[in-house]
Amino acid sequence: MPKPITVLVAGATGRQGGAVARALLDHGHAVRALTRRPGSERAAALHAAGAELHEGDLDDGAAVERAAAGADAFFLMATPFEEGAGAEVRQGQRAAEAARRAGVKHLVYSSVAGADQGTGIPHFDSKAEIERHVQALGVPYTIVAPVFFMENLLSLAVLRGLRTGTLALPLPAARSLQMVAVEDLGAFVRLVVERPGSFQGQRVEIASDEVTGREAARALAEVTRSAIGYSEVPLAEVRRQSEDLGRMWAWFDLKGYGCDLAALRSAYPEVGWHDLRAWAREQDWSELDQAGAEQPTA
Repeated sequence: MPKPITVLVAGATGRQGGAVARALLDHGHAVRALTRRPGSERAAALHAAGAELHEGDLDDGAAVERAAAGADAFFLMATPFEEGAGAEVRQGQRAAEAARRAGVKHLVYSSVAGADQGTGIPHFDSKAEIERHVQALGVPYTIVAPVFFMENLLSLAVLRGLRTGTLALPLPAARSLQMVAVEDLGAFVRLVVERPGSFQGQRVEIASDEVTGREAARALAEVTRSAIGYSEVPLAEVRRQSEDLGRMWAWFDLKGYGCDLAALRSAYPEVGWHDLRAWAREQDWSELDQAGAEQPTA
């Protein structure tokens, strides 16, 4: 067993941060959970699992610095889907600077695969800006860049379609999309903080599986034992809702992610990588009406 370490986890009551916190706690590490809502049910569950709660948000550099003091590592993630890309960049940069002032030994930033390619996708470009800031700080760092989360299939919009027997996504049925299970992200980040010397200064893109829309519909139909077909949502419809997400789906069709899944599985078998069917089997499909309140970024 690796020596226990102390890790500050941002977004610990969300999907990404929650997965990281659980993976760390399950392996005997001390978790400091940074949360804006320490009185929430999710925060209470984390505390019951052994996490130490720290109230604060990423805009409050002083609060982050206090929570990070003496920590071995800091898992940092920020989102543009609450206050916009500008706020995401500001919060990510402030939190990273606070980690430096606190003397954190290893800063692990969760970005997105493809962010370093100049995609023109706003929520990819905002993460790229934070990446550059982290790399210039002079703090030992690792950038973990996940692809599209499988948990996005639990979004309310997708679930509405599934209930009527259709998996509807803005991609042609035969176009493949790389996906990652949030649990795999948590397991991978655990390896990163346990083995800092092997990952410092690296940018690692991670994915669990690659499937076409038609294959995804077939997998979900098999697991849920229901008739599910695939339907392509017109890209113009997505753009009317969000130009940011419209650009993302257009990029998925034009180029898409390029993780080497075989190499990841070979190099890091400890992660226990999920394929889409394995992930789907672990979901409580009887609770679909309650799912989808929170959507992780792609």
